[in-house]
Amino acid sequence: MPHREPTMEGDIHHIFNRGVDKRKIFLNDQDYLRFILSLYILNDSNNKYDIWSNLNFNKQNTLKILSSTTGRSGRSTTGRSGRPVVDEIRKKLVEILAFILMPNHYHLIIRVLSDNGLSKFMQKVGMGYSQYFNKQNQRSGALFEGRYKNVPIKSDEQLNIIFNYVHTNPVELVEPGWKNTGVESKDKAIYQQNTYAWSSYNDYVGKSKFALITDRDFYLDIFGGPNGCRESVENWIEFKAQIANAPEYLKKI
Repeated sequence: MPHREPTMEGDIHHIFNRGVDKRKIFLNDQDYLRFILSLYILNDSNNKYDIWSNLNFNKQNTLKILSSTTGRSGRSTTGRSGRPVVDEIRKKLVEILAFILMPNHYHLIIRVLSDNGLSKFMQKVGMGYSQYFNKQNQRSGALFEGRYKNVPIKSDEQLNIIFNYVHTNPVELVEPGWKNTGVESKDKAIYQQNTYAWSSYNDYVGKSKFALITDRDFYLDIFGGPNGCRESVENWIEFKAQIANAPEYLKKI
């Protein structure tokens, strides 16, 4: 069950939420990019920007900003060039270790940097994106299915599993129900995994996409670098493929 206990500095959590009535919360590229950009800008205890009304959106410029990095962790580069409304010095509330956005839900893996920093960060992100989405679509009312869900990570096994679980969510789009029934086509699943745009997976395997958002040293050290991250995820898909292709009596064991 998801926990509501206070978060403490250094804790790692799996955070997720979905649209009310399972509705889509991302309708186009701009929606995905706005949410991802908010993960950077609003991760600041000093932040006072209203990014939803004041930020001039340009897809190519936004992608360029989000892919910038000075090292494998994707930490901010210095200087103001190409960075409207963003301060170079931030006081981060959390470290975002990994993320994925799906049409009707999202997952984050977060390490807390200050006591209760997680709740402050998620409140800013949830309220900000809801206001933006409702304004864009001329709607009112709740966008998300209640408060975000929070599962503390308590073991090394959980750390490994949640990395694979989060990043392989796109497989569901081509193999519905695969988490329970297994993968029918490993090649199709891996292709979907490698081509899905809206996650931190590409940055982990060496293809800069949203490098600015995540602090990746933690998981890169666990898996031994980009190749290890790719191998872990593909082994997870391979395992699910073996389940799908096993005799029926073995699936029940």
